[in-house]
Amino acid sequence: MDNHSKEVRSYNMSQIKSKNSKPEEAVRKYLFSKGFRYRKNVNTLPGSPDIVLAKYKTVVFVNGCFWHMHEGCPKFVWPKSNKEYWTKKILRNKARDEENKEALERLGWKVLIVWECELKKSLSEERLNLLCRQITE
Repeated sequence: MDNHSKEVRSYNMSQIKSKNSKPEEAVRKYLFSKGFRYRKNVNTLPGSPDIVLAKYKTVVFVNGCFWHMHEGCPKFVWPKSNKEYWTKKILRNKARDEENKEALERLGWKVLIVWECELKKSLSEERLNLLCRQITE
């Protein structure tokens, strides 16, 4: 059973952004501060990557742990209500992510994924440094 009324849940869900989320902004700010230049949400590429670094032929997806089914992550928990809907939706998101990754790789792009949980304060500096190394290698 849901803890919220249908109206409250609907409002909460409507406030979740698909672009320019705080984790995306944190990654973009960091990359910019390190001298990387990029394009955002390029819709001509499969999956409309969050960050496209054309100079390095690299794309970065900043994924929310819940929406993209980050297995083994404490932020990903299967919802207890409306299970059929959520199972179908989340599994489809995961399948679409894999399809987009394969399509981008076939086009010659390096695909990097940064998970929302990797950006918490205790881990973010290390993860973002690693991201910079992954882009340039």
